[in-house]
Amino acid sequence: MSESHTTTDHAKIKKWVSERNGVPATVKRTERGGHAGLLRIDFGPKEEALVEISWDEFFEKFDESHLQFLYQDKTKDGKISRFHKFVARDKT
Repeated sequence: MSESHTTTDHAKIKKWVSERNGVPATVKRTERGGHAGLLRIDFGPKEEALVEISWDEFFEKFDESHLQFLYQDKTKDGKISRFHKFVARDKT
């Protein structure tokens, strides 16, 4: 069985994404006033609807939106997983 984890740790998120050759991105049509819109991770091939952004801009939007990163390290058959999503932080 595969396990999922959640984190808000910027270093962990960046490491997980980098290990899978991903880059931080935003959905182009959701940008407003030069600020990132909906966050995505682009693993390529490059998607026309996504724009690569800096890690600083990515984490600024991530924290401002009170998100956490839900991710899976390995699939149930032991392969590296790229499964992830952004979810609201717990209200604790």
